[in-house]
Amino acid sequence: MRKNKNNLIPSVDYLEEMLSQKGYQALCGVDEVGRGPLAGPVVAAAVIMSPDIKIDGLKDSKKLTALQREKIFEIIASLGLPCAIGIIDNENIDKINILKASLMAMRKAVMDLKQAPDFVLVDGNYLIPHLDLPQYAIVGGDARIQSISAASVIAKVTRDRIMDRYEALYPSFSFSKHKGYPTPEHLNELKEHGPCDIHRKTFKPVAELVNNYALF
Repeated sequence: MRKNKNNLIPSVDYLEEMLSQKGYQALCGVDEVGRGPLAGPVVAAAVIMSPDIKIDGLKDSKKLTALQREKIFEIIASLGLPCAIGIIDNENIDKINILKASLMAMRKAVMDLKQAPDFVLVDGNYLIPHLDLPQYAIVGGDARIQSISAASVIAKVTRDRIMDRYEALYPSFSFSKHKGYPTPEHLNELKEHGPCDIHRKTFKPVAELVNNYALF
């Protein structure tokens, strides 16, 4: 896994325009959601979005309300922007670790695009491995690069919808509320009911419970 040397990137806030001027037209933003939860998948999205497209209110999905994210999700869909999703489930997260799973989800999202991108812009400080495309990794890119912001919204809304559906399958857990994150409510549910099938067994609070159950 290679870290990107971000100090070599000129004018990050104008990076999309600069790359477009250099002839890169299909700029792809990539972001992932779900590294921190104790349950459910990690979800990545890849969105190709030219710098001349502007979406009102588009920014890092963490700074938007659920309603705002849904509205922007629908706008992105209505524009017909090339978009793809990569999902790695909890079992594979446990097998390979969350960082590798996140990068794998990102690669899957890029590879599943129906249009091949010219350049890939990745949120974070790791480049996507085994991707034969020019790419930059940008810390805080979801707040500074609009194509990455779009990817963060798509990934977040997609994962939230998945967790909403999981609540119907596992009604002992309020997945539609905490989305699998280690909130006090979720931790109390874990202690009361024990882990369910979608919990990440290698994550500390879950692993401790699994080990305790194994003693009996």
